[in-house]
This record gives sequence, C-alpha cells and structure tokens, in this order.
Amino acid sequence: MTTNPVKYSDKDLEEFKGIILEKIRLAQEDLDLLKGTFKNDRNNGTEDTSPTFKGFEEGSETMSKESNVQLAIRQEKFIRDLNNALLRIENKTYGICRVTGKLIQKERLKLVPHATLSIEAKKMQ
Repeated sequence: MTTNPVKYSDKDLEEFKGIILEKIRLAQEDLDLLKGTFKNDRNNGTEDTSPTFKGFEEGSETMSKESNVQLAIRQEKFIRDLNNALLRIENKTYGICRVTGKLIQKERLKLVPHATLSIEAKKMQ
C-alpha cells in the first residue's frame, strides 16, 4: 500500500517558486500601471469641450477611477497571496490543503499557485 507524500519535494518547490516569482513580477507591473493612472488623470484635455460632454465624461471618469481602485486592491491582495505562498515554500508547507491535509494537485497549483485548498476541499465549501 503506497501513501501519498505529505509534502512536495525540494525540486517541485523550486519549480513552484519560479512560477510564483514570475506571477508576482507580472502582477506588480499591472499594479504599477493601475497606480500610474491615478497620478496621470489630472488633465484629460476636456477643459475646452462643451459642459454637457464634460459632465458625461466626469461621470465616466469617476466610474473608471472606482473600477481602477477596485482592480488595484484586488491586485495587491493577489500579490500578498503569492508572497504568502512563497512563505509556505520556505516553510515546506506549500501545496498542502489546509482542510484535508492532502497534497493539492500540481495542475491546480500551476494554474492557481496561491491555492490553499484542494479541489475536494473547495467543493465542500
């Protein structure tokens, strides 16, 4: 009778670490772009257009700012989750489902490297 290993090998953890570091790099780039939109939206060149159009544009601009803020918040949480995954790699607890204690499938971790639940546990929610 073979039992499933309770943790991933160092080689596997290194592979996951590479995936996570790349995702953090890309997520940080996206976050920097979003934050850049906050700084660069002071003058959008509408000062000489008609008041009606400007009113519509200001409403649209407010909605756009709100959605950019929401995106930035989500991106910051994603980066925090990825950094927490790096800590779990350092502690050698990465890839272990926090509900079942079983290993989370490699395929799932490659797609969602910050996952802390196996599919089995996720379905129980």
